[in-house]
Amino acid sequence: MNQYLTLAGRVLLAHIFLLAGISKITGYAGTQGWMESMGVPGMLLPVVILLEIGGALALIVGWKTRWAAWALAAFSVLSAVIFHSNLADQMQSILFMKNLAMAGGLLVLAAHGPGSLSLERR
Repeated sequence: MNQYLTLAGRVLLAHIFLLAGISKITGYAGTQGWMESMGVPGMLLPVVILLEIGGALALIVGWKTRWAAWALAAFSVLSAVIFHSNLADQMQSILFMKNLAMAGGLLVLAAHGPGSLSLERR
C-alpha cells in the first residue's frame, strides 16, 4: 500500500510544476514580462520551464528523484520570496504558504526517496 501512496504523492507534487511549465510555454511573452516586472531577468524563463517540466517528469517516473525534489523545493522557496512576498495581500500570503508547503513535501520526498514504484528502484 505504501508504494502506491508514495507514487500518488510524487504525482500530486509534480503535477503543479508540469502544468505551470506548460503554461509558461503557451504564455511565454506574458510570463517573461511578468518576471521582468518583478526584477527577474526574462532570459531565465527557459531555465524555469526546463526545471518545472523536467523536474516534474523526474518525480513522476521516479528518476533522480532526490535531486529533482531538492531543486524544486529550492525553486518553490525562491519563487515564494520573489513573487509572493507581499504578505499584506491575502492572496499573495496564501500563495507564499502554498509554495512553502510544496517545498516541505518535496523535502520529505528528498529525504525518503521515490519508493519502490520508480525507475530508481526498478
